[in-house]
Amino acid sequence: MAAVPAPVVSRARWWMAAAVPLMLLAALIGFIVVNGPADALRGGDYPPVERLAFGKVTLGEGVITATVLNDGPDPVTIAQIAVDDAFWTFSASDGQHLGRLGRTTLTIPYPWVHGEAHTLRLVTATGVTFDHTIGVAVTSPTPTAHSMFVFALIGLYVGVLPVTIGLLWFPLVSRLGRAGIDFVLALTVGLLLFLLVDAVDEASGIAGALPGSYQGIALLAFAAAGAYLGLEAVGRWLKGRKRAASGQGWALALLIAIGIGLHNFGEGLAIGAAFGLGEATLGSLLIVGFTLHNTTEGLAIIAPLAREHRAGSRVPVGALLQLGLIGGAPTIAGAWLGGFTYAPVWSVLFLALGVGAIAQVSVQILRQVAGERGTVDSLTRGPVVAGLAAGFAIMYVTGMLIG
Repeated sequence: MAAVPAPVVSRARWWMAAAVPLMLLAALIGFIVVNGPADALRGGDYPPVERLAFGKVTLGEGVITATVLNDGPDPVTIAQIAVDDAFWTFSASDGQHLGRLGRTTLTIPYPWVHGEAHTLRLVTATGVTFDHTIGVAVTSPTPTAHSMFVFALIGLYVGVLPVTIGLLWFPLVSRLGRAGIDFVLALTVGLLLFLLVDAVDEASGIAGALPGSYQGIALLAFAAAGAYLGLEAVGRWLKGRKRAASGQGWALALLIAIGIGLHNFGEGLAIGAAFGLGEATLGSLLIVGFTLHNTTEGLAIIAPLAREHRAGSRVPVGALLQLGLIGGAPTIAGAWLGGFTYAPVWSVLFLALGVGAIAQVSVQILRQVAGERGTVDSLTRGPVVAGLAAGFAIMYVTGMLIG
């Protein structure tokens, strides 16, 4: 029996079929907004719901600048500003009346004292107050040539050099036997899984403190999933382009470097933000801790290449240096962004991307270890279990230095 051909639909009818439901939905939303059924249920006389969220707060010479977001459903008017319980004049870049998701930058002339704490209090037209505490008052960094050089130097110390130093273990690792290679690959997974848990913990804490409009937890979950799926696609593309037996190991090493680079971007954000917020002691501690922490990341990058090098494939020194830059250089960009334009939502986004990337890379390495013997049971072998435990122990001990 001959197949019945599908009816031919004109382009105009196709677009009409797609547009009609959207037009009806828009009309329904417009009706709800104009007629206000919620207002009818509650009555017209009800207090507004006001929520103001502080964004970036910077200190200049005799001036405090604060970005404020209206995170509530109702309009808010900023009537007064008090600094340390005294009212001060101020100017608002986009006006004092903020609609839903409205944002303005407040400039407050105030003789703040270096090294002391100060409290900002916003008073709305209805008398609701919102406070923000400046823990340690210091001049906020500005993007000058000198400050950019200093942050770049910090990123070099924390990201590029430690990862590159870790690559120096390649000659040793490449001479290990099969059990030794399995141990190193499993150790790499232990390192990465510790980074994953650490990043999830940090990102979820920041996400929970974000204004509700940003939906921090949802941003964290979907950005991580997007990074995972994106790297899966990149990994398939790289494997499809391999021209030699060493191509698969190089592809996996590159994916590991990308995942570590995204994670190190988040570390750079943390360091830059610490100095930007005047927490120099914390910033210095993060530099030392991350530097030691990141040396093991170089080992994670070279592990997939070691097995193929042992089988006779050469790995050029230039290629190793490229991987080191991919894994370490994002720390510099993160330090710049964190020091000059820090916003918690960026921290959540990039930490989430790092979480997804690290999860994808860990799965890829476990597939490689299990693929040697074709079963998942191979993951319970002695060298693999010992490597996982060693990787976790190394990261736990070095992570203690970060606090």
